[in-house]
Amino acid sequence: MTVALYGHPFSSYTWKGRIALLAGDVEHELRIVDPDHPDHLEVIRSAGPLGKFPVLTDGDTQVFETTTIVEYVARHLAPSAKLLPEDPDAAIAMRMIDRVFDNYVMTPMQHVVGEYLRSPESPDATRVAQAREQLSRSYAWIEGWLTDYDAGDAVTLIECAAAPSLFYADWVLPIAPEFPRLRAWRAELLRLPPVAACVEEARPYRAYFPLGAPDRD
Repeated sequence: MTVALYGHPFSSYTWKGRIALLAGDVEHELRIVDPDHPDHLEVIRSAGPLGKFPVLTDGDTQVFETTTIVEYVARHLAPSAKLLPEDPDAAIAMRMIDRVFDNYVMTPMQHVVGEYLRSPESPDATRVAQAREQLSRSYAWIEGWLTDYDAGDAVTLIECAAAPSLFYADWVLPIAPEFPRLRAWRAELLRLPPVAACVEEARPYRAYFPLGAPDRD
């Protein structure tokens, strides 16, 4: 049966699931969710309570929420890819960092994007400033955490979460020179083949980024 990921090439959370599939060399289809594919939209609406993508299907199995998708890939589709460590305590530590990137990088980044989508000419300046301040605090924490983290070319749950969140967060609030480890790690992440593939697939959609996509990356 075909493994399919329902989402969109420009979606950060779609990237997260797709990076896991690509890193695990899992044969799959990316099924784009947009108005031109109402059947794909119906899958999304029926899968979770709020009808959000991405959704992974594997035969009759449906999995939503990206961390869960990565865990499903790790356990059932690509166990040899080592997306999660076998040691339970190491896995707990990795899941904790995964939540840092989803909740403290991805979420404030999306708050800024959401304000510009809501009102491109007059986003709420207070909300935008608060979200960017949260991003700055997250950058500082991750800079310290990186002192003891070096995955090399490995792709784990951490890289699946970090790559898309940092890719777009740096567009919303450029990572300052005072965070050299974070700046260097973001560049390293974008060179990983599964991540680079997502960057290229998303390139045609950059005009839709509400703040204006920078001429880089």
